[in-house]
Amino acid sequence: MKTLVSFLILLSSCMFCNAQGRGMGRVRTGVPTDSIRLSDPFVLADEATQTYYMTGTGGSLWKSRDLRRWDGPYNVIQTDPDSWMGARPMVWAAELHKYNGLYYYFATFTNRSVKIDTVRGNVIERRACHVLRSDKPDGPYTPMADATFLPANQPTLDATFWVDSDAKPYMVFCHEWLQNWNGTVEKIQLKTDLSGSIDDTRKLLFRAFDSPWSRERDSAGNVIPNKVTDGPFPFRTQTGKLGMLWTSWVYGDYTQGVAYSTSGTLDGPWVQEPEPVTPPNYGHGMMFRTFEGKLLLCCHSHYNNNGAYIRIPVFFEVDDSGDKIKVGKIVK
Repeated sequence: MKTLVSFLILLSSCMFCNAQGRGMGRVRTGVPTDSIRLSDPFVLADEATQTYYMTGTGGSLWKSRDLRRWDGPYNVIQTDPDSWMGARPMVWAAELHKYNGLYYYFATFTNRSVKIDTVRGNVIERRACHVLRSDKPDGPYTPMADATFLPANQPTLDATFWVDSDAKPYMVFCHEWLQNWNGTVEKIQLKTDLSGSIDDTRKLLFRAFDSPWSRERDSAGNVIPNKVTDGPFPFRTQTGKLGMLWTSWVYGDYTQGVAYSTSGTLDGPWVQEPEPVTPPNYGHGMMFRTFEGKLLLCCHSHYNNNGAYIRIPVFFEVDDSGDKIKVGKIVK
């Protein structure tokens, strides 16, 4: 697991260098989806421009009219070098959301020069979820009022956006397993303009160990629950059932799971499905509807090629007509 974390840090760092123009090269056009290397892909289907915008780890942006050919990568974010992020933060798991006529960029930023904790030999860098804003889907996305959204002494990651049944906006995020050794999915209420968080509303939704399907082996070879929570993504089925996509590991396979709220709200309680919803080595998923009305799950592949993980955006067909989603075949 330590090797995996080190690799992901290196991968993210390299991808962010590209996003910031240090060797990014020219913008390419007509790039097939399977030629894009991208972790944690997220697609915004923007009705106003009839364009699909895809981002993810690294922070760069891709644009497409048909989900088959893409133009990019574009650099679309502007961060404050005098903020806690520093001059060149790493960017993980970026997302784009449209809300009240504006566009918001949810992402995990890491300042590697600042250390906040050491747990079981792991030095934890300053890493937190944050939100930027733009009046256009392709940016530029810039900082808002609040300097921080979540506590500075905790590593948080993979933030997403949800308006719950109380009509209030929330950030849903993970408290990273590196510190608590049992990753969580949590929520915090946001201000009405999403410019900051309301600090006394943070609430635990579920923990990694709640999952019956994710597991690993300890140093003695015993099977134990896996400690990782990645990529939460709330959704409602056509029947109104509230679900949550999230990702963990089944031994060496990065795998997509789902939970459902019995109350129909973020407060839960959340009941984990007994089995994953995708084949092994697909994860960090989200769902969106195409302009033709088809529901797709977007995630990345996770294949080990001689020690290097190959991550490519992949689209699965999804049926959400019942109380639970049914993930179908890969869209070619």
